[in-house]
Amino acid sequence: MLSSTVLAATPEQPVPKVSANADSVTHGTVVVDGTTIAYRAVAGTILVHGAAYDDSSDILSKRGVKLPEPKDDDAKNPPVASMFYTAYFKDGAPSARRPITFLYNGGPGSASVWVHMGTFGPRRVNTPGDTHLPAAPYQLINNPQSLLDVSDVVFVDAPGTGFSRIGGKDADKTFLGVDGDAEAFTHFIAQFLGKYDRFNSPKYLFGESYGTMRSAVVINNLEQEQNIDFNGVILLSQILNYDNSADTPQFNPGIDNPYVLALPTYAATAWYHKALPTTHPDLKAFLAEVEHFALNDYTLALAQGSDLPEQQRTAIAQKLHDYTGLPVDYILKSNLRVNGGQFEQQLQATTGTATGRLDTRYSSPTIDPMSKEVEYDPQSSAISSAYVTLFNDYVRTTLKYGSDETYHLFNTAAGRWDNKHTQPSGYPSEGVPNVMADLAMAMKTNPNLHVMLNAGYYDLATPYFEGMYEMKHLPIPDALQKNIEYAQYDSGHMVYVDPKSLQQLHDNVATFIRKTDNLH
Repeated sequence: MLSSTVLAATPEQPVPKVSANADSVTHGTVVVDGTTIAYRAVAGTILVHGAAYDDSSDILSKRGVKLPEPKDDDAKNPPVASMFYTAYFKDGAPSARRPITFLYNGGPGSASVWVHMGTFGPRRVNTPGDTHLPAAPYQLINNPQSLLDVSDVVFVDAPGTGFSRIGGKDADKTFLGVDGDAEAFTHFIAQFLGKYDRFNSPKYLFGESYGTMRSAVVINNLEQEQNIDFNGVILLSQILNYDNSADTPQFNPGIDNPYVLALPTYAATAWYHKALPTTHPDLKAFLAEVEHFALNDYTLALAQGSDLPEQQRTAIAQKLHDYTGLPVDYILKSNLRVNGGQFEQQLQATTGTATGRLDTRYSSPTIDPMSKEVEYDPQSSAISSAYVTLFNDYVRTTLKYGSDETYHLFNTAAGRWDNKHTQPSGYPSEGVPNVMADLAMAMKTNPNLHVMLNAGYYDLATPYFEGMYEMKHLPIPDALQKNIEYAQYDSGHMVYVDPKSLQQLHDNVATFIRKTDNLH
């Protein structure tokens, strides 16, 4: 599914050149809450380099100083990324006092088409319901939930995705990894603030999925490396520690958090599909009960491992059946540990139906009824064509950009993404990344930084309870916990595909910005 052209040198091919394309400036209007907002849209690129790059020669060349040619080829072709962005600026607003929000998706290795066309831009894809959309023509509509009523917005494609391109010696190693990707975004943001005179604006990051992990590193980089404080970090569908992922916890034996933290989402999903053995009229009250069980009886049972008495094992399996609808014997065979893919395959197995991962409200026919786990994601299949089709049309016909370029939905980082991460303490992690210390450092060194966590009840890619657990386990003083706020929605990973949830997301984020922009 991941595909893209990454610009890199090969023995048969010279190192390609990457340059910034000319910006395309267009104008439009959007109606938000009955008010017409005129805006200027800029689609363009900014060049960024690796962390070790010295820009002195570039500056001197611009000043007309002639420098000797580098003696080796590598020096002539340092790694470089041309990062594509689309910025929407409200007309007539004084930019120095106007909030600005940088938005991006995750993957890692995903372009930002999803947040661009689904959240807060002036136009969005219409995705009503929880079923597969009919084929083209799709509907692009005025976005009454655009954030332009309170903030300018900038959608950014990660290096190697969308219209962003990378090139030069060791470009893959420089940009396709936790730390390299974050450095690129850090430098992009700093340059953007200078280019558009926005250093003194209230500033926010908005990352979805892996983008939340990116935000934790970037916000700390901005503070420690660039001396730029932000007002807030807005997280959507969070994962800061891959050890908590429900996708493949079986390959990390001895770590039971993923099973515990995914359980409330299993329960919400079974409730939605009416697969529970008993009726629960109030979802939130039901989930509060499940959360308590997950952190207490379930956690204690799993912690005992093979010492868990058989009678207690059966009782826990029965309780898991009550909360998930899965058969008791299946739960026992799974040793009380059912991962996300298993749950998606088993919940509606009797009808040959696969349950979604990104949004468990979505269902589609099972590819292989004998498979242990679901082999595709029903929601991704249901809406991806609409997003890709409409963005490719919109960016070319409305934004007037990219007519002769291919927009890469994903890059080729799959299998080559560098998960190593150097934490603020200097400790280099070699396994799966954990960036909780980065966000904690940013909050401690800027105690005025506010954080907002948004999550959908039906998200099994990054379960909502996992995000809450990580926030409440940040290594920060208890007094800083007041800087974190939470919001849950009756939606999935892409909260915004549900129009009602998108309106709630807009209202919550707008309120968050107004409370923290230091203008009111």
